[in-house]
Amino acid sequence: MPGGRRPSGNRGRPQREEKNPAVDWIPKTTLGKLVYEGEITTMSEALRSRHVLKEAEIVDILLPEMNDEVLDVNMVQRMTDSGRRVRFAITVVVGNEDGFVGMGRCKGKEVGPSIRKAIDNAKLNLIEIKRGCGSWECGCGNSHTLPFAVSGKSGSVVASFKPAPQGVGLAVGDVPKHVLRLAGIQDAWGLSKGHSKTTVNFSFASFYAMKNTTMVKVTPQQAQKLHIITGPVKPIYLDTSPEEYNRVIQEKKEKEEELIKKKKEEMKENGASGDGPVQGDSRQRRPRDDRRRER
Repeated sequence: MPGGRRPSGNRGRPQREEKNPAVDWIPKTTLGKLVYEGEITTMSEALRSRHVLKEAEIVDILLPEMNDEVLDVNMVQRMTDSGRRVRFAITVVVGNEDGFVGMGRCKGKEVGPSIRKAIDNAKLNLIEIKRGCGSWECGCGNSHTLPFAVSGKSGSVVASFKPAPQGVGLAVGDVPKHVLRLAGIQDAWGLSKGHSKTTVNFSFASFYAMKNTTMVKVTPQQAQKLHIITGPVKPIYLDTSPEEYNRVIQEKKEKEEELIKKKKEEMKENGASGDGPVQGDSRQRRPRDDRRRER
C-alpha cells in the first residue's frame, strides 16, 4: 500500500516454533557443528582442536558420565529502602573422575538458576590433566596419582600436592578432596598455606594446581617410566546421531534438577530460602529531616 500505514505486529509472518534447548540442540559455534556432524567424537580432540568451548552441550555429549558437586553456597544480604535483598554466590566443580575437571562460579537472585549457570560455567572451563605414578615409594605402574609435585594459588591460599603411593588415598583437605576426586586422582599428599578457610579460594587454588600439570612438558621416556597419561584411561566414543545427543542432554538436565532440589532442601533445613529474592522489613525508611523534626 503506497502511502498507507504498514501492518503492525507479526501479521503475515510464519510463527516460530519454540524449542526446548534441553531436547533440541542446535549448535552455533564451529566446535559445536564439528561435534554435531560427528567429525569430533572425544573430548580430548575437542580441547586440542584450538576452537573455543562456548557450548555446555558439547561436554554433555562427549562426556555423558560427568558428575558435579556444589562446593559453596554463599548468601549475601543487602539492606535497601524497600527491604532486604538477597543474592547467592555458587561455586561448582565438575569432572568425570577420569582425567577431566572444571570449576565454575555464578551469582544470582535464585538458587536454582544460579546452580545451573555455575555448572555450565564449570563445563566451559574444563581442562584435561596429567596423571601418573610419580611416587618413589610406589612402582605399581598404574596412573593413580600425580606425576610430579604441583601447586596453585588463588588469593592468599597456596595449595600444593605431591604424588603418593597406592593405598594412601587423598590425604588433603575437605575442599580439594572433591576437586582431586572428580579429576581422577586417587592418591595424593596435600599442603596448604594462607587463609584456607575461604572455600572459594581454596577450591580454585586446587583447580589451578591441577591445571599446572598440563604446563610441564614430558618426554616420551619420562612418560613411559612414570606411566604418565593425559586425559582419560579409556576414551569413550559416542553415537553421533541427533537422537543420541538429545537423550544424553536430557539425562544431564534431569541430574542437575535433582542436585538443585537437594540443595534447596538442605538450605531450608538450615533456615535459608532459595526460592527467590528474600525481602525483610518492607517499610521504607523515613527521611533524616523528618526524624530530626520529631526529636
